[in-house]
Amino acid sequence: MNPDDSLTYSSAAPGLPALGRFHLLKSLGEGAQATVWLAHDPRLDRNVALKVLRPGTDPLSVDEWLHEARAVSRLTHPNIVPVFEADSQAGQSYLVFEYVPGGTLADRLRGGRNAQFGVRAAVELFVGLLDGLQAAHAAGVVHRDLKPSNILIDAKGRARVMDFGIAARLSAAAPGVESVPPQRVVGTPGYISPEAARGEPPSAQMDVFAAAVMLGEMLSGQRLNYDPDPWVSVRRVMEQDLTLPSDLGLDVDDALRAIVLRGLARKPAERWPTAQAMHDALTEWLHPAQVAVPEVEGGAALEFLLRRMRHKSDFPAMSDAIGRIQRLTASENGSLASLSNEILKDVALTHKLLRLVNTVQFSHAGGGSISTVSRAVALVGFSGIRNLALSLILLERMENKAHAQQLREEFLRSLMAASLARELCLNPREAEEAFLCAMLHNLGRSLSEFYFPEEAQQIRRITRTERVSQATGHAVAPLSEAAASTEVLGMSYEQLGLGVARQWGLPESLQHSMRRPDGDPPTRRIEHTDERQRWLAHAANDVADVILHTDPAEAHARVHAMAQRYARVLGVTAETFDVAADQARQRLAQVADAMGIQLPKNSHARRLLAPLTPTADDSLAAHQLQATQILEPTQSLSQQQVTREQAVEMMAAGIQDITNVMVENFKLNEVLRMILETIFRALGFSRVVFCLRDAKTETLTGRFGLGEGVESIVPAFRVPLRLADGGNADLFAAVCHKGADTLIADATVSKIAERLPVWYRGAVRAPSFLLLPMTLKGAPFALIYADKAKAGGIDLGEKELQLLRTLRNQAVMAFKQVS
Repeated sequence: MNPDDSLTYSSAAPGLPALGRFHLLKSLGEGAQATVWLAHDPRLDRNVALKVLRPGTDPLSVDEWLHEARAVSRLTHPNIVPVFEADSQAGQSYLVFEYVPGGTLADRLRGGRNAQFGVRAAVELFVGLLDGLQAAHAAGVVHRDLKPSNILIDAKGRARVMDFGIAARLSAAAPGVESVPPQRVVGTPGYISPEAARGEPPSAQMDVFAAAVMLGEMLSGQRLNYDPDPWVSVRRVMEQDLTLPSDLGLDVDDALRAIVLRGLARKPAERWPTAQAMHDALTEWLHPAQVAVPEVEGGAALEFLLRRMRHKSDFPAMSDAIGRIQRLTASENGSLASLSNEILKDVALTHKLLRLVNTVQFSHAGGGSISTVSRAVALVGFSGIRNLALSLILLERMENKAHAQQLREEFLRSLMAASLARELCLNPREAEEAFLCAMLHNLGRSLSEFYFPEEAQQIRRITRTERVSQATGHAVAPLSEAAASTEVLGMSYEQLGLGVARQWGLPESLQHSMRRPDGDPPTRRIEHTDERQRWLAHAANDVADVILHTDPAEAHARVHAMAQRYARVLGVTAETFDVAADQARQRLAQVADAMGIQLPKNSHARRLLAPLTPTADDSLAAHQLQATQILEPTQSLSQQQVTREQAVEMMAAGIQDITNVMVENFKLNEVLRMILETIFRALGFSRVVFCLRDAKTETLTGRFGLGEGVESIVPAFRVPLRLADGGNADLFAAVCHKGADTLIADATVSKIAERLPVWYRGAVRAPSFLLLPMTLKGAPFALIYADKAKAGGIDLGEKELQLLRTLRNQAVMAFKQVS
């Protein structure tokens, strides 16, 4: 601002202008209506900020400006920059403020995300700002022009609201002062509230809206409503909801996001009613109430998780919704209106739910024309809506995290399991319950992926790779997921999920389904509903896990093998199981599309959406090692059971002997011969052969064996591990590369015989044989072969299969330890 006729020059400081008794030292900034100076007040010997209104301003505006300034001067609060004086000198109007050294919030925001603040520091800053606003509102004053350049940050890091230059009274205007005209728009584009943009009378919620915009910008590091054309910003705030970016970092949880979004609500009735209300919500977020956690099984680890869930408030928001929806859908007094109202509280949930119920999956319920939540509830049913709502809530919470890709995979995996369980459920009345049982079967794993991503990653690592024992220095087998989660978290995933389920108040039937069944699947369908649901949830999740972690070219064969394992206990055929798995995949693809889930090319979750169709290599699928389902006609049931009991006892004893030997220093050949002898004697094979990789020729060659005439056939075994370009793998090579335990019941069948290698058809020629390939780091290095002289002569039950695999794994471990 250049000196004009209304300014004089100070004799105390020649060359600098003066205004009355104030010596102007330097310009601090200029606006459309005024210039702010750093000035010295000689009367009180202090520096002040002097805001000088430009000459020629409309006299009525000047009178209103000075009147409101005098009202603001009565405000005394540590978060408000006080007005010392308001006066005019020689036609020049000015305000005198406390001078606060330091920059403005606008200066800090130019620094990007969090503007040199952490999330908590940003919230603490705004708690103080809202405290100051509440004091102004209590005195009947609304700022109306809150923006970053009007927020000073003092040397203590405290927010100080300044420049109430266009402030207005919340009460009626004082006598002689006109009220703000209804159509007068006051405020700064980008921070102005929708009602202020429409020219409505001033209200405290206008300041609440501007404060929420600024807090959102601090958390995201970007403008929420900016356009080079200011009127575009003004129109946008009147016509559209302002939103926050999806990725605000791990420290911005759903509770904090919800607080800011409520402050940004277009309708004042949906916004925080007062600055104090928003202040209290942020204070509660900063210092959560210490809610007593009931004593739960699992002790400290579960209690820690429950407290973290309350404090981080991502799943708490979810758990609140789960609790409410669960109570409404389970209550005998629950009504369509009450459930609809609960869903309508969440705009995102409402929109996604309506998209979902209009997919082909719900065409039987009128899908394609459902436009209201109440109609969706009426057509799809309470339990169906409950399942959909919980799925969508879970996804919403997961997508707000930095590790969203892993969470999305886990979400889709659980949804695939749920869809498969519903497809396999024979009783339509139990289908929706089956869906939810399967979806929550691995709740502990989902919670850990969400709250403990580092620990979940560690658990995945030690369940997929061998480790070195600290005690012996030798390699040890990968841990089961239950053992790994217990080692890392202090409790298993199952215990974790059950503990939370109890806190959420889920029904006992759902909690029962979350417990993994012990032992092998029963050989007949279970009649008890809760137990059947548990096996169904277990089977569906096992299948979903296999699909997620299997190359799509091999998925059909793996799923078919699992179908044979679980079909009897579920009361379906293996073929029905296969069809249900592919139908579940198709429905999952529809759901993913309806939810707008986008998967990157490297996401394993894409496998869940890939067709489950046989491939050229699937001719071996039916021969992968499974329990015999039909007894040989020459044996009675009692004879079969006795034989199997004896076989199991012999194999178990052999495994124990081998384990004892491997604890001490041992000779590799000695352990391998013990393993082959156990297999040979317990299961009555004609011959058993061990093959090992020859590094020079990249071929598995026969090394030694047991049985009649085995010496003559061992040298014949030559399984190539490297194929010439364009060459086709024979049956033995294909099995070894797949790492698939395989039983050939009748090798004379044409489609099997044509894939047998020449050396086998010549020297070996067994009509029934078993192949147990051995791999290290995904590459085949050895093979155990066993045969019988009669087609269909190899008869194996679940116990024998389990023990066979244990023996094979002991052989692998022996190689790892000696290496």
